[in-house]
Amino acid sequence: MKKWMWIPVVLLVTFLGDRLAAYLLTSAVEKSEFRYSRLYAGDGKADIVLLGNSRGLNFFQPYIEEATGKSTLNLSYNAMPADLGGALLRDYMDTYGAPEKLVVDVTFLDRDNEELIREFRPYAQYSERLDSLLKITDSSIYWGTKVAHLSRYGGEVAQRMFYYLSKSDEDWLLDRQISKQMAEDSKSLEPYRNNYTLDRIRAFGKVVNAYQAAGTDVRFVINPYYPAFQKSIMNLDSLALDVRRETGIPVLDYSKSVTGDQNFGDYQHLNKKGAEVYLARMLKDIGL
Repeated sequence: MKKWMWIPVVLLVTFLGDRLAAYLLTSAVEKSEFRYSRLYAGDGKADIVLLGNSRGLNFFQPYIEEATGKSTLNLSYNAMPADLGGALLRDYMDTYGAPEKLVVDVTFLDRDNEELIREFRPYAQYSERLDSLLKITDSSIYWGTKVAHLSRYGGEVAQRMFYYLSKSDEDWLLDRQISKQMAEDSKSLEPYRNNYTLDRIRAFGKVVNAYQAAGTDVRFVINPYYPAFQKSIMNLDSLALDVRRETGIPVLDYSKSVTGDQNFGDYQHLNKKGAEVYLARMLKDIGL
């Protein structure tokens, strides 16, 4: 056989190998207990849907489910941007209809995050919205996933999906106390601003208003901050006011509601103990 004749053979074997390996990995995606796998595999229906960035993980699911007797799905993720969160919520509504309640920590309206949109590429095959976001964000990666299906499965989100193949992912919350050094350093923090924009609020408002129209009780909150860090944030009041003005939904501000080093893992996140203190109050306030 002439040397050039090996070229189509190698290409065919490569193509078939890519498709076979990707098929096997897709089966793993759909069997994972990772919350986004559950969302797109048809196992994500819940009474209470929760959303935020890493601070949204303060919605400690085991405690909420025990205290209310209701099922939960927490779509929060570290550095979650509003456009990605909105796409996930719209996909939830399309598949499962309106949940009883939607609770959102509005501090996640502070950022864009193209890198995380790239990381969610394992789920773009299940969602036209995620697929479109990926195409807008990074066309080279988008087309790469169309040509080489295995390229969908790189990155942190894919790793977490595989990690939760045989275990629940509802217990992400910090199980440590803020360090003495961090507590000491908090005495001299620089002023901090939440970098929300009105455009993000308006776009996200369309998503949650659709939930309201479908019968969901939508609640906006600001989860607790470590007290000294909370004092350094310059614009929490304006965030709450702008969110209410643009969406018509009031914001319950719990940013100062928890104190004590024993309740925090760091400046922006409660630990499990602190989450239970906070949630006991928040659930009562929102009728749960």
